[in-house]
Amino acid sequence: MYPINMDFAPESGMVLIPTRFVWPYGGRIVYISGSFTGWTQWPMAPVEGCPTVFQTICSLPPGYHQYKFVVDGEWRHEEQRPFVSSNIGTVNTVLLARESDFLPAMISPRIPPSGPSSSMDVDNETFQRVVRLSDGTSPEPFPSISDTDLEISRHRIAVFMSTHLAYELLPESGKVIALDVELPVKQAFHILHEQGISMAPLWDFSKGKFVGALSALDFILIMRELGSHCSNLTEEELETHTISAWKDAKSYLNGQINGQGDAVSRRLIQAGPDDSLNEVALKILQNGVATIPIIHCPLENASHPHLLHLASLSGILKCICRFFKHSLSSLPVLQMPICAIPVGTWVPKIGEPNRRPLAILRPSASLSAALNLLIQAQVSSIPIVDDNDSLLDVYSRSDITTLAKDKIYTHINLEETTIHQALQYRDDPFSTYGYTSQRCHMCLRSDPLHKVMERLSMPGVRRLVIVEAGSKRVEGIISLGDIFRFLVGGS
Repeated sequence: MYPINMDFAPESGMVLIPTRFVWPYGGRIVYISGSFTGWTQWPMAPVEGCPTVFQTICSLPPGYHQYKFVVDGEWRHEEQRPFVSSNIGTVNTVLLARESDFLPAMISPRIPPSGPSSSMDVDNETFQRVVRLSDGTSPEPFPSISDTDLEISRHRIAVFMSTHLAYELLPESGKVIALDVELPVKQAFHILHEQGISMAPLWDFSKGKFVGALSALDFILIMRELGSHCSNLTEEELETHTISAWKDAKSYLNGQINGQGDAVSRRLIQAGPDDSLNEVALKILQNGVATIPIIHCPLENASHPHLLHLASLSGILKCICRFFKHSLSSLPVLQMPICAIPVGTWVPKIGEPNRRPLAILRPSASLSAALNLLIQAQVSSIPIVDDNDSLLDVYSRSDITTLAKDKIYTHINLEETTIHQALQYRDDPFSTYGYTSQRCHMCLRSDPLHKVMERLSMPGVRRLVIVEAGSKRVEGIISLGDIFRFLVGGS
């Protein structure tokens, strides 16, 4: 009887070891070619949900093997794995233990590895146990970033962000939506949904200035208020209840919660077009907001401010990626895989000290639980997983605006509605306005930081869920805020 996860070739009496090969660096058509294929090209298939990751499983006999990849017709090798120069060029190598090394007693229950896993194989346990380097040692984890390389990278990014202005964030064309504070909350709810946005600045005609912002968080609080048994706010009152009245009530509640008693108004966080990108990023991070308006106040007429743009970390990251696109070598940290640097929130491994927990929920959880978690955990999204912790979807703060569709919010019960049901109400409002319609944006722990930054700089993408290739088991989550806190040297 042979150990599990192995094939047996009866014609040769040899145990064949299923070995997963992964190419995580993109391409349109990818093949693997190796000594075990007679150097013929075997096709690799893209991983479901990760179109830039290709994989295949080959049954290999114990012994020494060489291989390389063919990506869009170009021979490539995986630089994060051991490689040598041979008579056919640079190739990766793999040395599988002898057949006698595989005994049933060696197949142990699944224990999450304590260190970073290989970028070639992120979820095949047998392969992780049997791969050996040419000197007979275990595979080395990814190297950690040196303090020198980290400081060099941070310094160069800091110089760029300090010498470039918010003007560079302004698109050549586009529109910015602002709401009148005297607009009924119900109407504002529908506008945000119809326009596919989750935040809008508020304009007060009586004061002649922008006085705040209405965001998806406001509607989460309103939905909770509507669902409260002791609430004074009814669905009918939303017809006449203005944004201004809601903001006053919210300020009073915040004052009560903070023990101050009086209403506490939160000032509008804004930036000017002459502010540096560094100043804009710090305002976003320090105030815990996702977006801030760029407002220009002409000196000759300060009473008529001009709303130019809504700035976000995504836009700033896009500027950084564009500026350093052809000089990545000048930023050593960008070459590192994300699992080798202190960035993001990760599922703790066995034996690791307690860290900030990763908020995840099952699709059967109530919508009320999801909204409470979004507020209490102070996160903008929650991965939704199955019983194996494999990613199914993501529920975000901005998804609350989809409940304005067909006035769903008027008859929904937050306790009885499951997350699965709530996700069905979503009609992907971003797709109408040129944003990507993909819901779950994912990456692998082996992805280099610059690849992660490029994906996060895409419109509509605010976080990436870190998953295992193939199984899509959630390993962590990395957000725009995580990237900037790391790059600017924050915790």
